[in-house]
Amino acid sequence: MPEQTASNFKRTVFACYRGYITQGIVNNLSPLFFVIFQNRFGISYGLISALILCNFITQVATDVLAVRYVDRIGYRRAAVIAHFLAFFGLMMMGILPNILPAPYVGLVIATIINGVGGGLIEVIISPIVESCPGDAKASAMSLLHSFYCWGQVGVVLVTTLLLRVIGEDLWFVIPALWSLLPFYNLFRFLKVPLMPTVPEDERIPLKKLFASKIFLVAMLLMLCAGASELAMCQWSSLFAERALGVSKVVGDLMGPCLFAVFMGIGRTIYGVWGEKINLSRALALCAGLCILCYLGTALFQSPMLALLSCALCGFSVSLMWPGTFSLTAAAYPKGGTAMFGVLAVLGDIGCSAGPALMGAVSAAVSSSAKMQAAFPGLTADQLGLKSGMLFCVLFPALILLGIFLLNRFRRRERAENAENT
Repeated sequence: MPEQTASNFKRTVFACYRGYITQGIVNNLSPLFFVIFQNRFGISYGLISALILCNFITQVATDVLAVRYVDRIGYRRAAVIAHFLAFFGLMMMGILPNILPAPYVGLVIATIINGVGGGLIEVIISPIVESCPGDAKASAMSLLHSFYCWGQVGVVLVTTLLLRVIGEDLWFVIPALWSLLPFYNLFRFLKVPLMPTVPEDERIPLKKLFASKIFLVAMLLMLCAGASELAMCQWSSLFAERALGVSKVVGDLMGPCLFAVFMGIGRTIYGVWGEKINLSRALALCAGLCILCYLGTALFQSPMLALLSCALCGFSVSLMWPGTFSLTAAAYPKGGTAMFGVLAVLGDIGCSAGPALMGAVSAAVSSSAKMQAAFPGLTADQLGLKSGMLFCVLFPALILLGIFLLNRFRRRERAENAENT
């Protein structure tokens, strides 16, 4: 491939990096304003929970629709539409609640717009990078997904700083400032070169994928990857405060923030040196480390050791999502955007199911008189949350099982192909 063409595709990859930073912004900016929404607009915890659910449902619905239509409209149009919606949604987040008679309706509208933009970005950016020329596909995928982590860390730190500098009265300025990134990236995607989508006559039909044991295992891996990541990420702050007895500031910094930092570090390391590392073995090691991290978070008596386990869990889950994408793409290079869309749907379901199951287990144990009598040294909150963490060991354990099955099915497939030839 000519040198100029390779250079052009580097610009494409950089645009994809900014796309994942954009997704980190639209997914993580709104929660930073929840207290402001409560104080300014009188929005209850129940309505805030409904806002979170609205974002999740919108993203999953977008993923499902993208499976059907993205290959038809092409990567470029989909990328431009996604970034325009992210820009417009962020702008509306700051504008609509202040001008509509019902501020909550404005937040719902902005959340839906952002959810569609973020869902589209999630489905299309990975196959765009996978289609770019180059041999180190798994490394490129891991490095790409690291930018979501850096976007998450950046939006927390910068937004917190801006709120201190300009004050909470001007909070609506901050979403407008963050909207400038997707607005800029929109125009970059109008110009950067893109490989064409897989032609329909060459694309592997979804029916055939669903009949494949390898793809079914990949779906399990994605489900458990999302659950392993979000169960710790979403519960770590509350766990630190209620179960470990540390302050909210320490819990936030040592919990979700440091978790995202370690997740970004893990993905960056594999992105730089991944060509020399066996991906299946790396995923197995990550799953094993994830089991230890959940156990450590639940069982360590020292709050600092428990928080360190929580943060290291970010490193342990770093390869699960992009690694599953890469393994599946290597097995089915003609899977098309629909294949990535199906995996994204399963990942998003895991992102919702993992925290929900941990919450359900925690609630059930904390309200059980028998469990409290068996562990008199723990408060109901401590017992429930620690039990929830122990339950979540199931998710990385299933990933270990999935990797074993995946390797077994791949060896069998290679042996059958060798016999046929």
